[in-house]
Amino acid sequence: MRCEGEGGSGLHDRLSGPARLVWAKHDRDSDGWLPLWRHMGDSAAVAGLLWDRWLPDAVRRRVAEVLPGGEADARLLVTWLAGVHDVGKATPAFACQVDALADQMRAAGLEMPYRREMGQDRRMAPHGLAGQLLLQEWLEERCGWPGRVTAQFAVVVGGHHGVPPDYVQVGDLDAHPALLRTPGRSRQMWRQVQEELLEACADEFGVGERLGAWQRVKLPQTVQVLLSALVIVADWIASNSDLFPYAGLGRASSDADRVAAAWAGLDLPEPWRPQLFEGSVAELFAARFSLPAGARLRPVQEAAVRMAREMPEPGLLIVEAPMGEGKTEAALAAAEVLAARSGAGGVFFALPTMATSNAMFPRLLAWLDRLPARDGERLSVLLAHSKAALNEDFAQLKAASWQRIAAVDLDGVEELPGPGREERAVPAELVAHQWLGGRKKGMLSSFVAGTVDQLLFAGLKSRHLALRHLALAGKVVVIDEAHAYDAYMNCYLDRVLAWLGAYRVPVVVLSATLPAARRRELAQAYAGAGGRDEGFAAVGAADGYPLLTAVAPGHAPLLEQPAASGRGSRVRVGALADDLAVLGDRLERELAGGGCALVVRNTVERVLETAKVLRERFGAGEVTVAHARFVDVDRAAKDMRLLERFGPPERSGECRPGRHIVVASQVAEQSLDVDFDLLVTDLAPVDLLLQRMGRLHRHARDGRPERLREPLCLVTGVADWEGVPPEAVSGSQAVYGRYVLLRSLAVLDLPPEGEYRVVELPLDISPLVQRAYSDGPVEPAVWAEAMDRARREYDEAKAAKAKAADTFRIAAAARPGRSLVGWLAGNTGDADDTRAGRAQVRDAPECVEVIVVEQLDDGSLATLSWAGEGRGGLPLPTDSVPTPKAAKAAAACTLRLPARMAKPYVVDRVIADLEQFWVPNWQAKESIWLSGELILPIRTGCQTRVAGFRLSYSPDDGLEVSRER
Repeated sequence: MRCEGEGGSGLHDRLSGPARLVWAKHDRDSDGWLPLWRHMGDSAAVAGLLWDRWLPDAVRRRVAEVLPGGEADARLLVTWLAGVHDVGKATPAFACQVDALADQMRAAGLEMPYRREMGQDRRMAPHGLAGQLLLQEWLEERCGWPGRVTAQFAVVVGGHHGVPPDYVQVGDLDAHPALLRTPGRSRQMWRQVQEELLEACADEFGVGERLGAWQRVKLPQTVQVLLSALVIVADWIASNSDLFPYAGLGRASSDADRVAAAWAGLDLPEPWRPQLFEGSVAELFAARFSLPAGARLRPVQEAAVRMAREMPEPGLLIVEAPMGEGKTEAALAAAEVLAARSGAGGVFFALPTMATSNAMFPRLLAWLDRLPARDGERLSVLLAHSKAALNEDFAQLKAASWQRIAAVDLDGVEELPGPGREERAVPAELVAHQWLGGRKKGMLSSFVAGTVDQLLFAGLKSRHLALRHLALAGKVVVIDEAHAYDAYMNCYLDRVLAWLGAYRVPVVVLSATLPAARRRELAQAYAGAGGRDEGFAAVGAADGYPLLTAVAPGHAPLLEQPAASGRGSRVRVGALADDLAVLGDRLERELAGGGCALVVRNTVERVLETAKVLRERFGAGEVTVAHARFVDVDRAAKDMRLLERFGPPERSGECRPGRHIVVASQVAEQSLDVDFDLLVTDLAPVDLLLQRMGRLHRHARDGRPERLREPLCLVTGVADWEGVPPEAVSGSQAVYGRYVLLRSLAVLDLPPEGEYRVVELPLDISPLVQRAYSDGPVEPAVWAEAMDRARREYDEAKAAKAKAADTFRIAAAARPGRSLVGWLAGNTGDADDTRAGRAQVRDAPECVEVIVVEQLDDGSLATLSWAGEGRGGLPLPTDSVPTPKAAKAAAACTLRLPARMAKPYVVDRVIADLEQFWVPNWQAKESIWLSGELILPIRTGCQTRVAGFRLSYSPDDGLEVSRER
């Protein structure tokens, strides 16, 4: 048994022999151990470095402003709490776990039962909770604090393993004092050691003279969360034995050298510290973005940056503007201004889907490349979603970064094999830092593009939630496509906005089609209690478009209506019968002189059915399918091909076909900058219809067919246009609900088939959206009874969603001084960026994901033959672990099965059938891409049967699913 490292620690010199023997860490392999006093010193030193060199100014201000001594007090408090966080290890319940180390303590007078003698009772005294109670007792009895004050500080100790204790746990441990101190003659010795440790920390970390002033402080829950997260991060770093080894220290080794070596090995990038750009908005855009020749600043872009500069304090900025107005660039420019004003150290860009996140990531990198930087500045970057490891831009950045970083704990992250790349010639070095690569730590990177789930998780009761709050509290948050989230997700989003407002995090919300009522809800959520003031009535009543809304803490909301950019179009909109023969006839007529048409269906089944009929009529080469039911590699290739053929003129060029039809699901609404001459769309909520219309004549283009020089949108997916009221097809009602679709029909007020109404974009966007989502009647009187019935169903469903969302949603921040005890009671565990976690924050069942592999004629398995150069047709042996290259290529062919295969009554059968393809050799630890995954083998041109479903897959049509008869 070795205990090396009794160097010159101030803590060591303040302690008696028994206190020095209390242990904190033990390595079973080497039998080495780390004394508690040493880990206390390491943790406090790391916390101080995090405060000085890593934490954004905005977070430091939030903590400092509530303490009488400001930032000096805040640094003392952080280092002290990090130092005492493991004092609960100085208890019999913890110390008994390693016999040899416990025996040393017994020999010094610290008697304790053996582990087997304690039995299950020991679980009532996890060392975090034990430390909380010991610290509360010490503050009350030795420092004279009122008992009601102690928990708001000590809960940081109690929650340092990810979940603050609840009141039942506190009561249970209170009722079992023997778990904290062995009864009898040894009890006083335990108490003496515990008090020695706490008093030594108070002296060593300089808080002894400040504790009297702090007992009058009422810590907001936001500050308690930030302190908890900082202690967690400091503990994780100080617990890394690669950085803070147990052995080899000796008396010649100083604490300063130990900490300096560890910090250098960790090599964390410092936060972004932007300076306020002094030039004009036009100069800012020219400096940050590669604008096309002759491009002019849009009024909404100039107004967004001006409002970010002039709002009383950095707060919430809602930007409503038409599609194609450059809202992304406006958001990034405004984010830079808000970050400089608020002290934020990064940006999180939240998007609706993985596809939009992938599309945003290179744009984020391009913007970062053009930011000014200090000499040697490094900025940490992350793509945040569950498939990020398969994104080539991120994988290349990660491979290049990790070659230069010391090997440290990855928090379970899967290392990406792959080649490095040359250094980026950029003002600041962009790195995907290895230590920040873990599932729980990734969001702590300075710049993140990811799915909105990553933001919504901040409202979900889950372990280590404090880390996600710390990550967001130091950034500017941008929320794109704010209209795209349903009532269930909005419950989480509103709660998260309330916390962001309490942290005073600047937030930029983007939307082309935001209902006024939703605008007010967002503003009120961010403003918290102040959102009930009369000033917010104007936010909900504003009907200008484009429109900017600013909400600054403690100030009345500001509204501005910038001028339109002058870009616009008149879209003829008409009805079309829901008949595939009628659709084919109409397309043939409209495309007689050539042209590119987009047909949007609301379900994948309708996409595939439509494509089959149209191919028979127009030929397979003139019809392309796009939906979400493709394996990842095929989906990415399809998106790229669509951009090459139908994207902006400078990108598509001569690749644009003379005549072509794309049949797509909702993936065409938001993720792709594509441009078509004709649109046929299933009936959808009016805001989404307008998004789809935004794909019509999106770019100025010469040579459009004569017949299609005016944008034309045909609305179909209605079973009977003559019905009272007309009813959308069942699949659309299942997706969107009957009430919302009837409201859309009412405000569109389409004339009989063969006639048209004109929708002027962007002029009509806001009026149509506001009427559709208003509370007043919009329908003809003869629809009233059907509409009332649909409204009742809609209200009941919305209330049910809100109730369901509230099950695992955190509460709003309580009054200052209320501790975090019970904050995460009934939490979901570690269900954050997992399939189960995503199901918690989205109104959808947990989906079933599979890796699709190809089964060859001889029965062997391989990666999909068409998966691309270097990835297709690679052998996947079942009698051994596949090569990393083949395993990664297989993982790039992940597919989500349709929701009906995840229904409660069938999902167990589906998983059981898929587990027949379980390959034991693929579960090895080194098989990081395949271990634990469900496998779906397919044969080219053949169907696979799973739980009563017939499945077939092709790179042209994706997954087709039907029920066996």
